[in-house]
Amino acid sequence: MLEGALAEVVGACTSGGALTAWALYLELPPLLIGVLGALPFTAQLVQLPAAWCTRRFGSRRAALWTIGISRQCVLPLACLPFLPMPVGSKQEIFLGCAFTSAALGVAGNNAWTSWMGDLVPGIVRGRYFGRRSALCALAATCASLTAGLVLDGGHNHREAGAALCALTIAASLAGAVTTWLLSQQHESRRAIPPHAAPLQDALAPLHDVRARSLLAFQFAWSAAGGIAAAFYPLHMIGNLRMGFARMAIYTAAVAAFRMLAAPLWGRVLDRGGARPVLFTSAFALGLSPLFWIFAAEGRLWPLAIDAAVSGAANAGLSLATFSLPLALSRPATRSFYVGALAAAGGLAAGFGSAAGGAVVKVLPGAWSLLGQPLVAAQALFLVGAGARLCAAALALRVNERAPAEVVHMPRRAQPGRAKLSA
Repeated sequence: MLEGALAEVVGACTSGGALTAWALYLELPPLLIGVLGALPFTAQLVQLPAAWCTRRFGSRRAALWTIGISRQCVLPLACLPFLPMPVGSKQEIFLGCAFTSAALGVAGNNAWTSWMGDLVPGIVRGRYFGRRSALCALAATCASLTAGLVLDGGHNHREAGAALCALTIAASLAGAVTTWLLSQQHESRRAIPPHAAPLQDALAPLHDVRARSLLAFQFAWSAAGGIAAAFYPLHMIGNLRMGFARMAIYTAAVAAFRMLAAPLWGRVLDRGGARPVLFTSAFALGLSPLFWIFAAEGRLWPLAIDAAVSGAANAGLSLATFSLPLALSRPATRSFYVGALAAAGGLAAGFGSAAGGAVVKVLPGAWSLLGQPLVAAQALFLVGAGARLCAAALALRVNERAPAEVVHMPRRAQPGRAKLSA
C-alpha cells in the first residue's frame, strides 16, 4: 500500500500537468505533441509481449525489473534544461525517455497485476484494493497539488527548467523507494513456476465467452473515452484560463472523491460482484462531460460537481476492470487476460483519440446551446458523452461467473430422474 502511494508521487511528477509543462518548455510542434498524447495508448500494445515475459520469467521478477527501470528512465530529463544543445535534440531525448518509461511501465503493470492476483485472495480482493486505492488517491491529491504549485511557481519566476528538474529528481527518488518496497514483498505460494507459455494459454481470453464480452466493453469504452481525452487539459489551459495550479486543484479534487469512494466500491464488489459496479460507474462517467458544457472562464463551479462524479465513478470503474480479469482467469493464463484487456483498451483509445482529432475539425468553432456561447472542444465533449453512454450499455453483458453446468444425479427408486442444474 505504501508502494502504491509513492507510485502516485512518481506519476504526479512525470505525467499529466508535468508532461504538458515539458511540452511547452521544449516548444514541441503539434505533430510531436500528438505523438506525446498517443503514448499512453500506443504503449498498451506492449501488454501482449509483456504477458509472455511475465510467464517466462515469473510475475514478481518481471515486475521488479520493469517497474524499477521505468521509474528511473526519466532521470536524464533532470539535466535537459541545463545542457547546451539544440532544442531539436532535447525534444528527441525527452520523447525517447517518455516512450521508454511508458512502455516499461505498461510491462510492469502486467506483471504486477498478475503477481497481486496470486497474492491477494479473491474473497477480500475488492476490500483490500479499495483501501489501497483510497490511500493512493490521498497521495495523488497531495502530490498533484504540490507539483502544480511547483510548476506555476517556476513559470511565474521564469525558472520553468529548474521546476521541471526538481520534479524529475523527486520522481526518481520516489521510484527508487517503490522498487525497494516491492523487493520486500514475497511471491505467492500459489504462483506457477516460470516457463514459456503455450499458444493455448495466450489465446485463452479469445476462447472465453466471458472474456470476450469484457473485451467488447473495454474496446468500446476506451474508444469513447479517447474521443475527447486530449482536449480536456487544452480546454482548461486555453479556454478556461485555469493555469497549472487550478488544474492541479481539479485533479486533486478528483483524487479526493476517489479516495472516499474506493472502499465503498470495494465492499460492493465483494458482495455483489463486479458487473453492477462496472455499469453504474460507466453510466455516471457518461454523464460527466455534460458538466464541461456549462463551465467557462470565471464560472468553474460545474467542474467541482464533475470532480465529485468523476472521482467516485472512476474509483468503481478502476476496481471493476482490475478485478474482472483476475476473477475470469487461472494463474497460468492471468497475465494474458490482463494483457488482452489493456491492449484492447489502449488500441481503442488511440483510435478514439485520432477520431476525435478528425471530428473536431468539422465541428463549428463557435456555437451556442440554450443561449450560452460554446467552443468546438465542448461540442466534442458532447460527442464523447453520447459514445460513453452507448458503451456503458455493454457492461450489462459482462458476466464474471462461470457458465452454468448441468449435473446428473443418480437414478432413484421412484419413477423419473432428478436433474440438478448448478
